[in-house]
Amino acid sequence: MTQVHPEDDEHIDAFVEHLWLHQGVSSNTQASYRSDLRRYCDYLSGQKLRLLETTATHLQDYLLWRRAQGLSPRSTSRFLSAMKKFSQFAVKQGWLAVDPTARLKRPKLPQSIPHSLSEQDVEALLEAPDTDTELGLRDRTMLEVIYASGLRVTELIRLQYDQVSVSQGLVRIVGKGDKERLVPLGQEALDWVQQYLKNGRPLLSSKQSPWIFITQRGTLLTRQAFWYRIKHYAQQAGIRAHLSPHTLRHAFATHLLNHGADLRVLQMLLGHSDLSTTQIYTQVARERLQSLHTEHHPRG
Repeated sequence: MTQVHPEDDEHIDAFVEHLWLHQGVSSNTQASYRSDLRRYCDYLSGQKLRLLETTATHLQDYLLWRRAQGLSPRSTSRFLSAMKKFSQFAVKQGWLAVDPTARLKRPKLPQSIPHSLSEQDVEALLEAPDTDTELGLRDRTMLEVIYASGLRVTELIRLQYDQVSVSQGLVRIVGKGDKERLVPLGQEALDWVQQYLKNGRPLLSSKQSPWIFITQRGTLLTRQAFWYRIKHYAQQAGIRAHLSPHTLRHAFATHLLNHGADLRVLQMLLGHSDLSTTQIYTQVARERLQSLHTEHHPRG
């Protein structure tokens, strides 16, 4: 059981609330930062120390301890991000006189290439749901929308009526950090949206709800439920490639690049604040080009 002094917990709560109010960080990020800081407090409690007594030396010792425990560089990088933001907040609040993280650098992480699907696998996945049923029609529409727009799963499941303009073929998304973007939908996805809204959604539940994609009880679909549906349809379609909840978002990005999309345009569509986040997809596209060259060129 994590040992955290009540006062440390209060400071962490105030910090997380500040992130939510002033930076609009997602609930997942809030939970991750809270967990990382509480874990650090647990480590400090073994040394009879409190969170606001942290020095650069304590942090360096903790980083070494994490490495000895076999914790991944990625999770350590996330902890340092949380600790840096907390320390900056604590200095502004007057809780700390000096920021102990000022000279600490986050570990460099190897860029992990997102797993994607071939265009043939995507087609098979899209065609897997039984659209003669309301649930199947809902699922087909969700798959079509996420592949056509590159939305994050959370953005997809929380989509509301006033965010979709069928006449203009656009979806208005408020993403991370409350940043708004407009994303076009292709005609195929729009046709499925209209069919679902007319023939599927009214039969799923009679309850009034602002959400477009709902359960049979009229409640909001969860990320876990949607992920379960993706795995079910992938198995049904005989897809053996690695899958994640964001597989279709990655496929959207990779296939656009493969067909000549501009990286800056892709950045706007995906809602990335930093182009370097988008650039990881260029490696995916480059590997695809190399494999095509090897397969089809007479001297490949």
